[in-house]
Amino acid sequence: MVPRGRVSGWIWPVVTTIALVVGVTGGVAGGVAYERYHGDETTPGTVVGGLGGVDTVSAPPLSAENGSIAAVAQKLLPSTVQISAEYDGQANGATGSGFVLDRQGHVVTNNHVVSSAASDDGPIEIVDQDGNRYTATLVGRSAVYDLAVLYAPGVKDLRPASLGRSAALQVGEGVVAIGSPLGLSSTVTAGIVSALHRPVTTGDTADDSSYINAVQTDAAINPGNSGGPLVNLRGQVVGVNSAIATTGGSASGEAGNIGVGFAIPIEQVRVTADQILRTGEASYPVIGAKVQTGQNDGSGAEIDEVVKGTPADDAGLEKGDIVTAVDGERVTDGIALIVAIRAHQPGETLDFTIERGSDEQVISVTLGSETG
Repeated sequence: MVPRGRVSGWIWPVVTTIALVVGVTGGVAGGVAYERYHGDETTPGTVVGGLGGVDTVSAPPLSAENGSIAAVAQKLLPSTVQISAEYDGQANGATGSGFVLDRQGHVVTNNHVVSSAASDDGPIEIVDQDGNRYTATLVGRSAVYDLAVLYAPGVKDLRPASLGRSAALQVGEGVVAIGSPLGLSSTVTAGIVSALHRPVTTGDTADDSSYINAVQTDAAINPGNSGGPLVNLRGQVVGVNSAIATTGGSASGEAGNIGVGFAIPIEQVRVTADQILRTGEASYPVIGAKVQTGQNDGSGAEIDEVVKGTPADDAGLEKGDIVTAVDGERVTDGIALIVAIRAHQPGETLDFTIERGSDEQVISVTLGSETG
């Protein structure tokens, strides 16, 4: 059972093979009526033009000289919300966090916070810093990236969070996590960026696993922080808190912070949110192969099977190939390969460096696309 306030765990999978159906996936000037930007009327909250059709904020609210933790908290707390969602038929059975994306009433959170409510068509509520509650509609979600976008018209009056760049982060840089750990709303914790580009797997089963090219932090993250913002000291969101490492290997109702947490980079959040706003769905690249994820000796990712008629097959990948790099970036294992592909878009062509027997080759693969 998923506990109240669940944060998905960090899983190093057992030796197995899984389908490598993988990959990634400024606002318009204010004052224009939102109704002009409505997308698919059957999916409330969709927007013609995606992120380009809503009022997002990217300018840092704080200067580098004023970037104290207290100043960051003051700027971001009004933009951070608590999410309360149905779980297994129980109203308010799942709690998490989120942040205000734009001035049109959209909120970003984790998929795993609202997945049960989405499956059961159960109620979802957004609670702001002052305790006001807003009924929310799910615009769309991506289990692959553990992201979801909610829509609540009443949230239009809340301040959007400023969107930054995780690519500009440096290891050792200060960051702040904001959310509702253990149901304690408007909680602020602080730490540093512990690592960048950390390939991790989240989820308690293969069915709800997502693979993240994560920002690692030692800022305290606990169950209920899921979906909340990880923020730099200029007050910009650089990631969405999604997972914690535990001594048992995955988070449970008794698990808590041990100083290792992971956030989805904001660049991925932008891509997925844009897709969801446009159509209510998110897409991600596929190559059509299976890869071993249990091996972790750093030698590369072994292709276990290539499905006929797929991009991998068309490119000439074969069972037994060891992928050691993607576009020149080293690949150490199956999880790293999945994460490397998910950093790109369907339709892109990537150079896979492979070892086939005693030979090293470079094979170009054009990524396909699936929805999820």
